[in-house]
Amino acid sequence: MGWSFPVGTVKGTTIRVHLTFLLFLVWIGGTHYLRGGAAAAATGVLFMALLFTCVLLHEFGHVIAARRYGVQTPDITLLPIGGVAQLERVPEKPGEELVVALAGPAVNVAIAALLALALGGVPSASDGLAVENPGMGLLARLFWVNVSLVLFNLIPAFPMDGGRVLRALLAYRLGYTRATRIAASIGQAVAFGLGLLGLFGNPLLLFIALFVYMGAASEASAVQLREAGQRMIASDAAVTRFDALSPSSTIEDAVESLLRTSQHEFPVVDGAGRLRGVVTREDMIRALREQGADTPVLDVMRRDIPVMHHRQPLDEALRVLRGGKLPAIGVADADGKLLGLITPENVGELMMVQAARPPRPPPANPWQRNPAGGVAPR
Repeated sequence: MGWSFPVGTVKGTTIRVHLTFLLFLVWIGGTHYLRGGAAAAATGVLFMALLFTCVLLHEFGHVIAARRYGVQTPDITLLPIGGVAQLERVPEKPGEELVVALAGPAVNVAIAALLALALGGVPSASDGLAVENPGMGLLARLFWVNVSLVLFNLIPAFPMDGGRVLRALLAYRLGYTRATRIAASIGQAVAFGLGLLGLFGNPLLLFIALFVYMGAASEASAVQLREAGQRMIASDAAVTRFDALSPSSTIEDAVESLLRTSQHEFPVVDGAGRLRGVVTREDMIRALREQGADTPVLDVMRRDIPVMHHRQPLDEALRVLRGGKLPAIGVADADGKLLGLITPENVGELMMVQAARPPRPPPANPWQRNPAGGVAPR
């Protein structure tokens, strides 16, 4: 996610903090300082740090549950409105997705239970109505915030956990694709309602509504991509007309190709037609500025570009492309000769084309009887 930076790694999952989260902490500290001085500011920032520790534990609930089903989580990003765990894929069975979705809120329930035990009972509800008030008890506020996190995350709308719970329950009877479409539509309706409430009251609801609407649209798009990937092979999404560079090419040669074509990624191909690496437009510009036009492309290219057989399922290629956050992956024949590149830009164009095409009618059943009687001709 853009505008975020890593702060640590736990068992293969990188924890990232979005810049807006730091700005949010500064705003909280400043607000508390104006109300009660340095001590109030420190209390406010401490409370927000504890709150987002609870959010982080919530996300690790998803991570641990997903690993039980063989799904890894490359990173978690902390945002002002919560955390986002980036699963490498969605568990395919409804029961598995249900467990993964509920694991996060279950962590908050456990934290709230421990806080209630430490406080000797459930604190007054009024202690959770104004979390920005530094005069309230820290643990009491933290209890009610965890309760609020459970309720907020169970709203039946993507990208909240409630949207995934709804999809999992619907998928038992309707299938994954149709369940996602229904859950995404419900999520967008929820976003519209939150937006209306925000217009007449809390402006923060407008931001949350936008976040929910975009999350629902993104989930529907991801399922469309997954559905297309299961029907196609890697070569269906590959750019097959491209300019290639040789291992002896320089950055000057790459720049000439960049200006002559509409490509952003250029494969470096040896004499046997095998992919050696990929030079991106950003690589070229950086090398031109820092190293000079005579720099060999071998010194600049990315060497971690995987190559897949052109007959492999497209969804496998897309999983590799997304999982490695790569600029491209190669598509080759059985002899390893490069046939094309799959890039995020070309995948996006493929999805736009697929969305614009009318649905294909199901194939005719040769054994279906026609109205006049008898078997329909093939």
